[in-house]
Order: sequence, then structure tokens, then C-alpha cells
Amino acid sequence: MALDPEKRARLVELLRQRSFERKKVVLASGKESDFFIDCKQAVLTAEGHALVGELMFQMLADLPKCDAVGGVELGGCPLASAVSLVSFQKGRPLPALYVRKAKKDHGSAKLVEGDKAMKPGTRVVLLEDVVTTGGSSLRAVEALGHAGAKVVGIIALVDRLEGGAEAIQKAGLPLETLANRTDFMG
Repeated sequence: MALDPEKRARLVELLRQRSFERKKVVLASGKESDFFIDCKQAVLTAEGHALVGELMFQMLADLPKCDAVGGVELGGCPLASAVSLVSFQKGRPLPALYVRKAKKDHGSAKLVEGDKAMKPGTRVVLLEDVVTTGGSSLRAVEALGHAGAKVVGIIALVDRLEGGAEAIQKAGLPLETLANRTDFMG
């Protein structure tokens, strides 16, 4: 499905204005990079939330059918909530799941929040803010699998073009991305 080009352009512009910085940084993957993109800065605005919900919901059409959307802690959580909200408004309600990086050390000690919406075999599309090596996405896929879900694809806001897409595809999962490093660095 073709994304609304005006809404995509506006979201990329918000990401450029609020999220993108040229600077040396060590990423979660341990890699060093010459740029940083903190998608939360754009996504957590009201406009960013609305745009990401609508655009990522549209992107679901390019992946196998799902029963829920999951967000990887922390950047993927607002993505999952935004898409879940839009899905309800569009008459195709999809619950949101949040995938923790580590089990809580108190209470329920869960890795997946929102799990009461799941049944064994629930098909989930995982939502990520940034893909670098694909490691956090693949760990979340594993966590969802342990919780009884089946991840059928991944959607990312930004692909840094540093091997993550290849790792995800090697794991047998389709990946759709809204933008990549060329949208920010030429």
C-alpha cells in the first residue's frame, strides 16, 4: 500500500527537526556512529503521534495479517499505542503489546505487557523506532515467541542501513521501514 506522501514527508521533517543530530555517539548495539536519532522526540508530540499511528497502520497492509502490534521498550511503545488507536478508529482494532528488554523484578515479572489480549499463536507485527543491527528486534521476537505469539513482520521508523535489515530478513521476517539514513544524511 502506498503511504500518504504528504504525511510521510511531514513525519520525516519532524524527525529531522526534533530527533536527528550529527554527533559521535555509542549506540545500544555498542557500535559507534556519527549521527544519532532519538525518534521519541518527534513521536511524542501530538502531531508525531498522529502521523506515526496512521502511517504505520497503513504499512501493516504490506505485511502478513496480524492480530496485534507490539512495541519494543521504550521507543516502540508509543508506536504500538498510536497504531492501536488508529486501528480502532479505522474499524480493525488491534491491541498493543509492550515488550520489555528484561523481566520486571517485582509484581508479575512479565516480559510482555498487554498479554491478556493474546491467545496462543497470536500474530504480531513488531514496531521499532530505529533498526541498527536488528538485535533488539530479534530479542523481542524471541520474547514474544516465549509468550505464545508469532511475529509475522517488523515495521521500523528508521533503518540506519547498518546491517539490521539483513539480520531481520535472515531470521525469516519481512521488514518495512518508513525512512532510512539517506532521508537524514543524503
